[in-house]
Amino acid sequence: MPIQVAEEVQVALATRRPVVALESTIIAHGLPWPRNFEVAQALEGAVRDGGATPATVAVVAGVARVGLDVAALEAIARDGKAYPKAGAPDLAVAIARRANAATTAAATIDVAAQVGIAIVATGGIGGVHRGAPWDVSNDLAVLANQPIAVVSSGAKAILDLNRTAEMLESMGVLLVGYRTSEFPAFYTPWSGIPLEHRVETVAEVAAVMRARFELGQGGVLICNPIPEEAALDPKLIEDVVARALEHAAASGVRGKALTPFLLRELEESTHGATVTANQVLAVSNARVAAEIAVAFART
Repeated sequence: MPIQVAEEVQVALATRRPVVALESTIIAHGLPWPRNFEVAQALEGAVRDGGATPATVAVVAGVARVGLDVAALEAIARDGKAYPKAGAPDLAVAIARRANAATTAAATIDVAAQVGIAIVATGGIGGVHRGAPWDVSNDLAVLANQPIAVVSSGAKAILDLNRTAEMLESMGVLLVGYRTSEFPAFYTPWSGIPLEHRVETVAEVAAVMRARFELGQGGVLICNPIPEEAALDPKLIEDVVARALEHAAASGVRGKALTPFLLRELEESTHGATVTANQVLAVSNARVAAEIAVAFART
């Protein structure tokens, strides 16, 4: 079988206990060592503290594994280059070649849905790249077509957030603001992009998810803003992103290499502030996802 579910996750799913899937790209490529390993453990810890079972997803030696032990998490964190970034379309190649791969949100959503996990936590969803409206992350199409909920702090700040929100709505993804009326801008809670649907409790989120899935419809993006105390100045981020994009264009960086390139540029330009913010929002999303998973298991 190309998918292997860890025993702990199997038991939780079989007994209808809450499970939260976590991506592995943030471990391999989103943060530097050893911070990435610390965050990997913090994400799983936040899910457990919230009452759910964590299921970090990655491809290891050609097997899509759902649920990793500490040794596997450390291996991905220590040698991220040995775990290339894989979207949903890349899974078949990694499996056929018996290779390793770190899963993006799209790949994590795809695998999680296949084994019956209803909730994924990530930092920020992919989307439409600035200045390139044809360059759209596969995250959106996969989420639109799977009965699954993703908790994220909106979309990555390096993206065109207006076009991303419009694309999500056009593709039929339900956008729900968790205690917010704005589409979050990753490092900041504010984007000025209004959300039509706002909820205040995890029980309400769970009820919306249950109704959505019983209707046979696709995914839900639950927008959970970064905690305000960890938010960065919006103008600072805009200025840094603009410079990073200019540097990327001058260096000919595009495609899958663009996001990690821009994140490194942001890290250097903000003296690590974006890394700290990324860590805080990712752990916050994992915690909220666990609380929603517990509420959803009760519906």
